[in-house]
Amino acid sequence: MATPQARGVIFIHSAPRALCPHLEWAAGRALGRAVSFDWEDQPVLDGSRRAEFYWEGPAGTGAALATAIRGWEHLRFEVSEDPTPRSDGGRWMHTPSLGIHYAQTDASGNVVIGEDRIRYAMEIAAGDVRELQRELDVALGAAWDEELEPFRHAGDDAAVVWLHKVG
Repeated sequence: MATPQARGVIFIHSAPRALCPHLEWAAGRALGRAVSFDWEDQPVLDGSRRAEFYWEGPAGTGAALATAIRGWEHLRFEVSEDPTPRSDGGRWMHTPSLGIHYAQTDASGNVVIGEDRIRYAMEIAAGDVRELQRELDVALGAAWDEELEPFRHAGDDAAVVWLHKVG
């Protein structure tokens, strides 16, 4: 059975200028082809750059991309992979202070928390509503969202172009 084709987006929210070509090389290696990002200045953090890159590849490519670009200091990014008929979607978020967070996503892009994770949160909370809230925030990646939000808004005016193969 053939691996289903997936697609998604790499959002480099902030990267030092010197790191930009290395990120393109790492993403290209994960995709199996050369890539070129359209870099812009990141107004939230002086001296840093931002880029968005739409990709297509076999299911699981999102994980390969996140793995390929993680580990560099001062890098903030998100990688998303849309679900396919035979695979879940995913979202990987990374910040220098928090490291990486992975969450499964549904067809609308919502984070899906599995029943075992919810049971774990309830067990840890032991009836304490604030602790349950904290555990669910961890599962949802709330701290990552909070840290990345200002960097996301910096790209609100960026042009988005989707190109898809037809036929």
